[in-house]
Amino acid sequence: MAPTTAVGDWIAAQVAAHPTRIAIRFEDEAITYPAFAADCANLAAFLTAELTLDRGARVAYLGANVPELLALVFACAQTGCMFVPLNWRLAPSELDAILEDCTPAALFVEDSCIALAAALTYALPMSHRCGVRTADSRWREIISPAAKVTVAQPSPDPATPLLLVYTSGTTGDPKGAVLTQRAVQVNALNSIHTHDLTAADRVLSALPMFHVGGLNIQTTPALAVGAEVILLRRFDPALTLAAVTADRPTLSVQVPASLHALFASSRFATTDLTSLRAITTGSTDVPRAVIDTLHQRGVPVIQVYGATETGPIAIYQRIPEAYSTAGAIGRAGLHTEIRLVAADGTDCADHTPGEIWVRGEHVAERYWNQPALGDGWFRSGDIAERDAAGVYWFKDRVKNVIISGGENIYPAELERILSAAPGITEAAVIGQADGRWGAVPIAVVVRREPSLSASEVLGVFEGRVARYKIPKHVVFVETLPRTALGKVNTAALRQLIAGMI
Repeated sequence: MAPTTAVGDWIAAQVAAHPTRIAIRFEDEAITYPAFAADCANLAAFLTAELTLDRGARVAYLGANVPELLALVFACAQTGCMFVPLNWRLAPSELDAILEDCTPAALFVEDSCIALAAALTYALPMSHRCGVRTADSRWREIISPAAKVTVAQPSPDPATPLLLVYTSGTTGDPKGAVLTQRAVQVNALNSIHTHDLTAADRVLSALPMFHVGGLNIQTTPALAVGAEVILLRRFDPALTLAAVTADRPTLSVQVPASLHALFASSRFATTDLTSLRAITTGSTDVPRAVIDTLHQRGVPVIQVYGATETGPIAIYQRIPEAYSTAGAIGRAGLHTEIRLVAADGTDCADHTPGEIWVRGEHVAERYWNQPALGDGWFRSGDIAERDAAGVYWFKDRVKNVIISGGENIYPAELERILSAAPGITEAAVIGQADGRWGAVPIAVVVRREPSLSASEVLGVFEGRVARYKIPKHVVFVETLPRTALGKVNTAALRQLIAGMI
């Protein structure tokens, strides 16, 4: 069943169709669709009757992945409020900057983030700071009475903003992408097409839901079709593999960094993966070795390409093409327009790198406190090529491209070679200013073998890339700084290696 109804009605629509089906499996709880629908409705009543929030009010959430987080999403969808998931990895000052920008009228705090919330200086009445799964929290006792005094309201218009999701901020101040109810709905339609998602699926969700990747690639679409969500508080390799064994998920989203952690677990080799129809990945360049490891275990790997601003699903592989197009990011989404645009603004021919532009109803209409995106095209800052079959292949970020002696060098191409080299755990390539060439590539490497030398690292490129692409220096580090979704934090990386060359 496609989510053709308003987002706020998704859960209630499943009650009649699936009165006994589990909506969310969380730790020792199995929450049925009727129970989850009641929680969503009662919480919506609490927002309007007790907190007296009007449509458009921002409702912030700080905490781990728990069922109440998802209930808040759908309560906001029912009331016309905006859900603002906060990144619990940020410092208090960074969170305060986001709160001052979006000025939420309520803040819900989960147990693991009580100390972090206490360090915030954002002015908010204590009555509008609500505990979630805290020692003194009486969640259902608090929200249930509100349902008795609320008055049913018509579903908000599809153009009503629903999600306000802040970008990671690794290259500057975070910006809040505004995703409407229609955007979330169309993103779900793309996800259903990507995964052939049905009510028979069991989706294992472990990625943080302060990002649209964790929230919207599979989790909310799964609930839209009546599937079961197996929810983990946070990603943990042992708990994730245990959930695969015990709960037999059919689908899961994992970023390359989490897949590496799973592969490194002593339990991975003996975990039965046969329930999985596919593993979905993305968020950064995906090493072919990661894909091959799962393909060798009989698990198809499909990539989803997108950004916070695109909901995120824009380009994707489908399961039948997982093996034949391994390494690709896929085709344009069913409800998405894609352009590859050259630096002069013209459209690129096949096999010619260009910036990915995205347009569709799932794209953010604007950034918070900023004008609309204009012509509707989101300029991604990512470079890809399209082959003659219409399949897209990721190249790199525009900002990462190193122009050396007039030639373009794509760090991602060099990183793929390094990631497959023996003795290397992980690696990144960044540009450094150079008086002669303008810029030159630098390889930053985490060694698996302490004896690995710089000359051995550079030797893996011989005969595989043009000589001008070979890094001019190698820097060895203990670990690469990464964002919550596993992307290398290039700003932090530059600080880390400053003075080492």
